[in-house]
Amino acid sequence: MSITRQHTNQRMSQIVTHNGVVYLSGQVGTLDDSVADQTQQCLDKVDALLAEAGTSKSNILQTTIWLADMADFEAMNGVWDAWVPKGHAPARACGEAKLARPGFLVEILVIAAL
Repeated sequence: MSITRQHTNQRMSQIVTHNGVVYLSGQVGTLDDSVADQTQQCLDKVDALLAEAGTSKSNILQTTIWLADMADFEAMNGVWDAWVPKGHAPARACGEAKLARPGFLVEILVIAAL
């Protein structure tokens, strides 16, 4: 039973792999960009981290999306829907939360199979 951690600091790891499952830390975009731009930036980071871990968005099992304001739900979904491969939509939750810094509008957490 091994656990692999990548891009680790004292607080967190960007990628944790265990038992054939990849866990990504929450991804955020550039402060004060639009929610659509931040969503795309998050998803670009997810793509890169999943590739580094040896998997892809087609293998995402579950996603949690936090929005600073649920009024941004449709704008976020416009980017999300274009990104998710047809037939590979993961289990997903989306809610509103106060994020780490003002200006962050979306944060995306991902769990994927290898």
